[in-house]
Amino acid sequence: MEYRQLGNSGLQVPILSFGTATFGGGSDFFKAWGSTQVDEASRMVSRCLDAGLTLFDTANVYSRGMSEEILGQALAGRRDKALISTKATFKMGDGPNDFGSSRWHLVKACEDSLRRLKTDYIDIYHMHGFDARTPVDETLSALDDLVKSGKVRYIGCSNFSGWHLMKSLSASERYGWAKYVVHQVYYSLLSREFEWELMPLGIDQGVGTMVWSPLSAGRLGGKYRRENPMPSDSRIAQGGGEGPAIPEDYWYGIIDVLDELAEEIGKTVAQVALNWVLQRPTVCNVIIGARNEEQMEQNLGAVGWNLSTEQIKRLDAASDREPVYPYWHQRKSPHLKSAPELYKR
Repeated sequence: MEYRQLGNSGLQVPILSFGTATFGGGSDFFKAWGSTQVDEASRMVSRCLDAGLTLFDTANVYSRGMSEEILGQALAGRRDKALISTKATFKMGDGPNDFGSSRWHLVKACEDSLRRLKTDYIDIYHMHGFDARTPVDETLSALDDLVKSGKVRYIGCSNFSGWHLMKSLSASERYGWAKYVVHQVYYSLLSREFEWELMPLGIDQGVGTMVWSPLSAGRLGGKYRRENPMPSDSRIAQGGGEGPAIPEDYWYGIIDVLDELAEEIGKTVAQVALNWVLQRPTVCNVIIGARNEEQMEQNLGAVGWNLSTEQIKRLDAASDREPVYPYWHQRKSPHLKSAPELYKR
């Protein structure tokens, strides 16, 4: 397993991490993702550790804490062999302070996650989303205190806009607080908006990238094609997908190229799609998910080899889309080095 540096931090992380949103199935939404329980979770964790995949990603909101609880049980007796990434911010109760990134909520959320995970510390603690109600200074001051207390090793964010992240980095620099070293983002061949602003920001500021949903909720898993469209009972149709609808012609055009490359190099469509993400700038880790051990084994096959430059260009061309303003305007002036495509390699 290849390891990469997590942004500008000193932490080395495997290029694949295992996402545990499939653990628990505590609601209709999460049941559409999976309902893995402790026994199977323990077997999957063991296989990950054997393969050198030592980073496990979860969140307090996944099945309202059940994912963290199951992961904590699955890692019993081997916590020292693993890195844990979890998140806070989203709603965890009915009270007025049971969500957000206030000091009140973050301290409680962190303590609750530590208890569920059966650990004394969290390796990477993400803000799951940007809380516009809470001053950035309050959030970062609270996170800095958690780092200094030893309860958190590194902090990261997820699903931030460019100005959210830049304002946060500026506050941390101003006061000497812990900085976000990684941004967890939605990114795949079908959703490349991350490249327009967040990728250049990450390069400029030394913020690493952890990618969630690199197969676009299974759209790039190789199961669906023009001749085999998505059924009405699919995970996405049941509400287990993320993001806006994707035009089918665009989607299937990418699948056509993935099929060609998969046949050329003897890999699966999903493995090729994951390998493409792994070769993007700032990407230090890609989160793979699996409902069972068979799916996990297939995803592990995405590492240990690389697409060629020519093969990457074919996928780049098939997945390219006209960006929104101001990025389409910036493309007209590549000599100013502001066009997003200049940051790709």
